Amino acid sequence: MRKLVTDELNRLRPDDFKALEKPGLCVVLDHVRSALNVGSFFRTCDAFAIEKLLLCGITACPPNREIMKTAIGSTESVTWQYFEDTVSCIRALKAEGYLILGVEQTDESIFITDFIPQPSSKYALVFGNEVYGLSENTLPFLDLCLEIPQYGTKHSLNVSVCGGIAIWEISEKIRRSASPA
Repeated sequence: MRKLVTDELNRLRPDDFKALEKPGLCVVLDHVRSALNVGSFFRTCDAFAIEKLLLCGITACPPNREIMKTAIGSTESVTWQYFEDTVSCIRALKAEGYLILGVEQTDESIFITDFIPQPSSKYALVFGNEVYGLSENTLPFLDLCLEIPQYGTKHSLNVSVCGGIAIWEISEKIRRSASPA
């Protein structure tokens, strides 16, 4: 066994990535305060070919040194947009036909493992602040709330770790639902 070198990974160039057909999935960051976490989201969105990343409120935007540190170039491939407030972002996504999925522990959340995407539907995953989670004013605009099952004592994950798990899980489910059985 040997590790592959970069040339063997057949990575897309940013222009080819932008032209790539993507699953109907975008990501919304609701007041994520750490630019390092934002950079991690850029990198994760690139890894799973997410349609776009929407940055809201106090969430840092490129160019930013800390974003660049963890994004390692993915700010060039991932389409992104800034909104002053998350509710405006969600309203715009709903107008484009997206179903809004919050990632949060609520009295109505379902486990992410139980979520079944509908073929040809478009989804937006909304992630909240590292300390406070999703803003209270966003909750009424969610179509569904997803929760990652946890078995330890803390019952919380770093937002970028949570993002990696949720983005992978939902993007894979969307891809499987779109492909013939």
